[in-house]
Amino acid sequence: MQRHVFYDEMGNEVEFVVKAKFSVEDTDYVAMLPATDIHSPTYILKVGIDDQGQEFLEGIEDDELEEATEAYEELLKENLQ
Repeated sequence: MQRHVFYDEMGNEVEFVVKAKFSVEDTDYVAMLPATDIHSPTYILKVGIDDQGQEFLEGIEDDELEEATEAYEELLKENLQ
């Protein structure tokens, strides 16, 4: 699993483990959790592309989050079989 460092709103470093990158239709998402607390809930964020072609992560609204969560849970089920 990949590890990435992000910064919270106070400027503190927070390391996350990316559990999966997946797509729903033409939209990419990542599922990740804090590296220091593997028992915390999994965060699902949308992957966007900026003007320079670089990826960035952004939060998503409840309806989109529900759809992305369902797709992630289905991915987990497929990997367990």
